[in-house]
Amino acid sequence: MSMRINKYIAASGFASRRKADLLIESGNVKVNGKVVRDFSYQVEDGDKVEINGRPVLGAQKKVYLLFNKPLGCVTTVADQFERLTVMDYITDVDERIFPVGRLDYNTSGLLILTNDGQFAYKVTHPKHELGKTYRVRVEGIMSDVKASKLRQGVDIGGFVTSPAKVTLIKGGKNWTELDITIHEGKNRQVRKMMAAVGHKVISLERIAIGDIKIGHLSEGHYRKLSQAEINYLLGETQLFKTAEGSENASKQPSKQSKKGWAKAKVKKKFKPRSKAKSK
Repeated sequence: MSMRINKYIAASGFASRRKADLLIESGNVKVNGKVVRDFSYQVEDGDKVEINGRPVLGAQKKVYLLFNKPLGCVTTVADQFERLTVMDYITDVDERIFPVGRLDYNTSGLLILTNDGQFAYKVTHPKHELGKTYRVRVEGIMSDVKASKLRQGVDIGGFVTSPAKVTLIKGGKNWTELDITIHEGKNRQVRKMMAAVGHKVISLERIAIGDIKIGHLSEGHYRKLSQAEINYLLGETQLFKTAEGSENASKQPSKQSKKGWAKAKVKKKFKPRSKAKSK
């Protein structure tokens, strides 16, 4: 069965359709050893497709995972410094998956992994305005005035953030805990926003992606996204809410049912997390 070259690349999970077009245009794609720049080129059964010398396999089974990233690992497929990566926690998936977006080394919480390039592109596109909610603990007592500034948007160094949803949760003698929902994805954005109102972050955890919440998903564990959750992330449907207001589609498995869950088997070459240094 023949398939257009850009669709073939996207179906393989190597890249989104748009990214595939750029790779083709730039001459990075070869079929049977010859560079292909024709977007209408049809890949036939038995053809050998390569991108920058790397073989591209045909369509794979699509995989969509929700992962609770621990502290002390990097959001990448491979790390040149041999630090622990999020991929070291995925122990029972044969498909070549990758993280959608990123979380900093010292940030924990929800992260999506997939092999679907089209899905990744759509989910991260600004038009979806999918809010990400973080539980933040900062040094000092945050006043209502400072929280209001965050809600209105703050300058984080040449960029003014969009209005954020901010809820002050609780506080101690010299700390404050709050939830903040943002729609952009600038590098270290939440930390910079806290710094802009005079607070240093003590801990940072992403607790929700849109209406998909962390629930009972333990740190270092992951589960499959339901079809309802996938459709929701693509902007096609809303998650069904029960009378109690909980999201049926994102409800976590019970402690008795471990289906779809897995725990990392960390490679011995990595140092314990407490000794790992952030680069």
